[in-house]
Amino acid sequence: MNNDLVKPTIAEFVGTFVLVFVGAAAVASTVDTGFDVTVPAFAHGLVVLALIYVYGHISGTHLNPAVTVSLLIGGHIEPVKAGAYIVAQFLGGIVAAYLLFALIDGNPGNFGQTTGPLTTGATMVQAVVFEAVLTFFLVSSIYQAAVFGKAGNFAGLAIGMTLVFSILAGGPYTGASLNPARTLGPALRAGELGYVLPYFIGIFGGGILAGLLQQYVLKPDDVA
Repeated sequence: MNNDLVKPTIAEFVGTFVLVFVGAAAVASTVDTGFDVTVPAFAHGLVVLALIYVYGHISGTHLNPAVTVSLLIGGHIEPVKAGAYIVAQFLGGIVAAYLLFALIDGNPGNFGQTTGPLTTGATMVQAVVFEAVLTFFLVSSIYQAAVFGKAGNFAGLAIGMTLVFSILAGGPYTGASLNPARTLGPALRAGELGYVLPYFIGIFGGGILAGLLQQYVLKPDDVA
């Protein structure tokens, strides 16, 4: 057994499971009281902050296929490991969504999906661009704070708070996914897949753009 691959991949599965379970539960919990973006924003941000310190030493705590792809194009992860991470992340998100709503039985039409008023045929392009911009923010913070080490021991806080303010900004409009695994699991459980591919295009696109810019243009001079 290759522990250099198996252990990090399991950590990515577990970490993504926790992220999607907590995030989807936070979104679903607001349906009866009216959507309050602060609940999912801080739920997602705080759980990512915690998971970075829990699993960062094992896998780097990507928890997000768009992050893994951005680090792959930046040369910070090998292709085989990246592929294993992405499979584990998607599986973690799917298992989390199905288990969560087996436990709480969901609310009609609400399975913690990452959708919003822009997630319609007429405004889907705006939603895709919005998701791309927000994912660009997140991946940029990961590169500078963690990959390049500029935030030191506060990298988890910097990344978690970037996720918080991104969801505060985008949650009311698109659901502020920023994460294909976070999108796919609840979408499958809800049986609503029409927005998944467009969201993937925006999220992966924003992550790739951020990776290219940070690695090849904005990389600090003192980083090898």
